[in-house]
Amino acid sequence: HHWGMAGTYIDFPGHIVQTDDGQTAATYPVEQLFRVPARVIRLSRTDGSGKIGVAELQRALGGPLDTPAVIINALGGTRFDGIKERSVYLAREVADWLAAAGVHLLVSDVYESNADPQGLFPALFASGVCTVCCPVNLPALRRSRVRVTALPLRQTGATQLPCRLVAEQEIDA
Repeated sequence: HHWGMAGTYIDFPGHIVQTDDGQTAATYPVEQLFRVPARVIRLSRTDGSGKIGVAELQRALGGPLDTPAVIINALGGTRFDGIKERSVYLAREVADWLAAAGVHLLVSDVYESNADPQGLFPALFASGVCTVCCPVNLPALRRSRVRVTALPLRQTGATQLPCRLVAEQEIDA
């Protein structure tokens, strides 16, 4: 037995009953977690700076969202645990933007607000987007395009569990 939110962890859509698609860590297609092309979006938000919307992400991206995975480094050089928990967060509209672009894997150092919950996780999961939470070393990614691999244990029935996250830096297109 272990705590599912220990360190860097992955959430599959089945983590929430309403969005349970039957996929677990043991049945989720491994090819959707292995060497997935990803765009890296960099911001430098500070503690308590609030909501991040689609327009801000699009400006930082500087081009089309054309990969099945996205890595959002919203906090610049600060780790996710270096700010007040969820004092910087993604707006609900971000889930729709990612789904419309065909994203199925989101890695981010920020997620939903505790003080102003907007249903970000249910919207992501309803669209089939898996999330990797609490990643570290995102500032080490120097390229705007990488390949990302999430390596959770193949655990029957688990929909949220620790994982190892690896990013391979590619030559920018």
